[in-house]
Amino acid sequence: MKIVLLESLGISQELLDSYVKPLREQGHEFAAYERNDDPAVQIEEAKDADILIIANMPLKGEVINACPNLKYINVAFTGVDHVDLEAAKAKGVKVSNASGYSTVAVAELTIAMILDLLRYVPQVDAACRAGGTKAGFIGAELEGKTVGLIGTGAIGHRVAELVHAFGAKVIAYNGFSHKADTELIKYVPLKELMEQSDIVSLHCPVTDQSRGMINAETLSYMKPTAFLVNEARGPVVDSQALADALNSGKIAGAGIDVFENEPPLDTNHPLLHSKNTIVTPHVAFATKESMEKRAVVVFDNIDAYMAGNQKNVIL
Repeated sequence: MKIVLLESLGISQELLDSYVKPLREQGHEFAAYERNDDPAVQIEEAKDADILIIANMPLKGEVINACPNLKYINVAFTGVDHVDLEAAKAKGVKVSNASGYSTVAVAELTIAMILDLLRYVPQVDAACRAGGTKAGFIGAELEGKTVGLIGTGAIGHRVAELVHAFGAKVIAYNGFSHKADTELIKYVPLKELMEQSDIVSLHCPVTDQSRGMINAETLSYMKPTAFLVNEARGPVVDSQALADALNSGKIAGAGIDVFENEPPLDTNHPLLHSKNTIVTPHVAFATKESMEKRAVVVFDNIDAYMAGNQKNVIL
């Protein structure tokens, strides 16, 4: 089989070679390219592939359809909304993701965002550099706060564990599944969650149900002292509605790592100019450790697929 990697996995060449070597010894061909979002370039690079490996690079149906031998797409990422799954399904192409590799990384950045918002870290950093003091920036503690989670998969559950360790109460939206309450998490309707939470943290995939669920209406339920953190997927949030809520003081602040499109962003994006907003360019998943974990999952996926035992099944 020909295996084509269309973008870097974020690991050293030496480590990549160690994973590729057994495949080549089995007679498989492996080719690796730097990321290029131009479908014409992708088609040229992938045209003979049996297996494609991508991370968060958009993969359109025209690329999938232009690869006559393509049988399997191995997504080195948790979310798969950047892949044309309908085209893959129509072509009979199997799809797996790399579920679980970034659980620790994303959960830890979520905590960092929450603490930075509560303690005004960006503002006091800027004040200190400008010769100022803490005046006007007396923060708050996470202990005793209510954290509302929208999405309690592996990442959401890890966030629940971490905020609980700080002494926070955890509630979660009950609309994605029928999970029962636990000692750690109480499930509530969305309106109740938005009303009760001091911090709302998003950890859900993009689906028809979740797309745009954080909008002007749902934001209106939040406390004016509350914060929103999005480490999930950009389209879950209406960015303009969030910016409006921040600028009008309807909520106190936000920490945003994901947007409708992958960074670099248009410099006029509303969340780049909204009040008390920490923005990062989709880095929650990106740690040295998570990249190495991801490589293990990616090549284990390939081995399992070749053995007829597909793992992390999307399609």
